[in-house]
Amino acid sequence: MSEATELATAAAGPDARGGLRAVVALRRLADALELLQVGNARRQGWSWQEIADALGVTKQAVHKKYAGRTPADESREA
Repeated sequence: MSEATELATAAAGPDARGGLRAVVALRRLADALELLQVGNARRQGWSWQEIADALGVTKQAVHKKYAGRTPADESREA
């Protein structure tokens, strides 16, 4: 069983302490994956609006969260 599967199982289980720890771990994993994929999108030339649309958030929200955190952001304004 993969770590993500184990975390999801723990998050849905009856043990509150284990479930809450799993929620925190899953949130960190999701944040890391989001940062990775926003960086990938920026390197592929996506605009902040395209990324925002894909994530279901506003352009302002995604720009505020990720501008300067991904390579080459400073050279691109969209």
